Amino acid sequence: MPASQSVRQVRLFKNGRSQAVRIPREFELPGNEATLRRDERGRLILESMGRPRLLDLLATWGPLDKKDQMPAIEDRPAEPAEI
Repeated sequence: MPASQSVRQVRLFKNGRSQAVRIPREFELPGNEATLRRDERGRLILESMGRPRLLDLLATWGPLDKKDQMPAIEDRPAEPAEI
């Protein structure tokens, strides 16, 4: 294991019908969702899902249908106002 990784012994416990592990603060994951998978050696891998980037989300959207588009707005000069 590389020197940059640290190891902690943790306790397993039951939470209802599920087995759970308390994650120490130094291993805290961002967000409120993660993925859990088992690798080919049987190890459990827990990874943060992170927050989606706005540009990635917008890239998945197609153009709006004609009926959903905003109508054209006439570009008129501002009216003078006293301040």
